Amino acid sequence: MLQRPKGTKDLLPEESYKWQEVETKVKKVLESYNFKEIRVPVFEHTELFQRGVGETTDVVQKEMYTFDDKGGRSITLRPEGTAGVVRAYLENGMGSLPSPVKLWYNMGMYRYENVQKGRLREFHQIGAELIGSESYLADVDVILMANNIFKTLNIPNISLNINSIGCPKCRSEYQKILREFIGKNLNYYCDTCKTRFEKNPMRILDCKEKKCKEFNQGAPMMIDYLCDECKEHFENVKSMLDSLGVQYQIDSGIVRGLDYYTKTVFEFVDEKSGLTALGGGRYDGLVEEFGGQSTPAVGFATGVERIMEMYNANNDLQDTKIPDLYILSLGNNENIKALEISENLRQKGLIIEKDIFERSFKAQMKYADKIKAKNLIVIGENELKQGTVKVKNMTTGDEKEVDLDAEAIFKII
Repeated sequence: MLQRPKGTKDLLPEESYKWQEVETKVKKVLESYNFKEIRVPVFEHTELFQRGVGETTDVVQKEMYTFDDKGGRSITLRPEGTAGVVRAYLENGMGSLPSPVKLWYNMGMYRYENVQKGRLREFHQIGAELIGSESYLADVDVILMANNIFKTLNIPNISLNINSIGCPKCRSEYQKILREFIGKNLNYYCDTCKTRFEKNPMRILDCKEKKCKEFNQGAPMMIDYLCDECKEHFENVKSMLDSLGVQYQIDSGIVRGLDYYTKTVFEFVDEKSGLTALGGGRYDGLVEEFGGQSTPAVGFATGVERIMEMYNANNDLQDTKIPDLYILSLGNNENIKALEISENLRQKGLIIEKDIFERSFKAQMKYADKIKAKNLIVIGENELKQGTVKVKNMTTGDEKEVDLDAEAIFKII
């Protein structure tokens, strides 16, 4: 028997309605901040992610699904959303739109990772990108929007951690100091960290290898070496969050896993598991890196699979998309009438089920009960002759007689 590839998951009907509920609620939050949906291709030229995400990141070095197409071009399945969105922003001339441009997406992502609980090779992210504002107010707005997602989904015990990783100017000076610290024990680090030492030593601080984490203890932190501009920006972010009563912690260990981040970075962490539920930050150099004018931006992304685990643990959601009516019919003329009424009621937005197996009366009754139909009508020879039908409420057992007409049935369902 054929099976799904490792690291993928089938989303079955008993779960998909929960996803739809969560996606709808998150969409409403994003739209309340005037963000508009964007959809970009599932694959891009590999160079996009190499330049955007960064060649020294785990994503590019270890996790991307990359292949040559039939034309010999290197193609990669998208491992994250921001690079593709920024490419679309530039390619489609969105820089001429009123600024800032606010975009959100809900898309599948692909990374060749070690499969474990909450970590798949095909996963889904909801993300938001605010392009065009360099003000700290944009950082705060995006953080507040992310915070409101958890409030709307009734997911408690979420902590906000923030940090600043500076700009290219102050980061360059900091990296010299960091290399001095790491260089003393470089021979003991993993091979991946050794390759990062010259190009981007900050990536070493993000390494998950146990021995590397041990040697990283006591490393100098970027937040202590910010230039005046970055320091002022971060202080303004903190001050505004304080004024709004938003609780947060400063975590100088947050560097995020992608190279395009600058200045403010943040994570919303599940206090119970310690896992990051949503992460993001500012990326002021990415538009320029892709050939556009210098354009500031800030955004975030959250893994839908992880959000769903947290949502299910805190909410009892019942499937509301059950049939409003089951039409039981026996005989050709009766089936014609049943089809006529079914189509009319579906046009009015109701969920209608009827027999398509030519089952017996008893079998149809049993099926209507199994699918939890809210109401039931029986169309037989007598109902056709008399032109009336009894609508039975399957919960209370109450029956009401009405004309055998879609409009009359619709009024009492």
